[in-house]
Amino acid sequence: MAETKDGHDQPRRTDMPTDLTALPGRPLTGQVALVTGGVRRIGRAIALALAEAGADIVINARSSADEAEDVCRAARALGARAEVHLADVTREDDVERMRDHVLGRFGRLDVLVNNAAIRQQAALTEMSLHEWRSVLSVILDGAFLTSRAFLPAMVAQGYGRIVNIGGVSAHTGASQRAHVAAAKAGIEGFTRALAVEFAASGVTANCVVPGKIGGKRSATSGESFGIHDREVRPIVGREGRPEDVAAMVMTLCGSAGSYITGQSLHVNGGLFLT
Repeated sequence: MAETKDGHDQPRRTDMPTDLTALPGRPLTGQVALVTGGVRRIGRAIALALAEAGADIVINARSSADEAEDVCRAARALGARAEVHLADVTREDDVERMRDHVLGRFGRLDVLVNNAAIRQQAALTEMSLHEWRSVLSVILDGAFLTSRAFLPAMVAQGYGRIVNIGGVSAHTGASQRAHVAAAKAGIEGFTRALAVEFAASGVTANCVVPGKIGGKRSATSGESFGIHDREVRPIVGREGRPEDVAAMVMTLCGSAGSYITGQSLHVNGGLFLT
């Protein structure tokens, strides 16, 4: 809480910090964004949307250096400063080194997008404890460690946007995806807790929940079951695009998102109706 001249506390601002150098159509000029798991599909689309809006971008990946650098080249072509930082978000020391690097390089972090995930599949009765924990670790431990690492800087500057990427299976269930559904349900609860704890510090936290997103899936995604089956179509008549999800993230990170926090926002074309 900020203190007024008469000694009373008042909430910190949650609107975007003013940057007089911002160009029309580039509302995030002067801001810095980190996207975990930012090399493919939704992560890539989010990173490029933020870059196009004027933010400087840090692309996090665990090991895909070439793909991450490809995203950076695309972001630089949009006029952003962009760089890669390889780190395993489940490792506390990796995340702390990433925090030190980002803050040392840019001096701030305004936007944190927790997108890193693995979506392996296994029948529940055949699922090992290692498989269960590995999925929960990337999705939940990763979001916890990165949020914990960067929140002090956001609180100190009185501004921040945290966007966690959820999953529709947390609401519908999915065959052979018990670990994924559990982790994605957990990230929504984590988001609400962040929103309550840090609202007075000028930090918003929201969860964007994609539905059936088309395009080539990563090697860790496996096949689709349940509501993601090919015969199940969103009521708008098409699968989603990664850019559809990125557009919602951009809304939350821009001035239009200043009064939105603690929410789970579904981007699914009516595949699942809340």
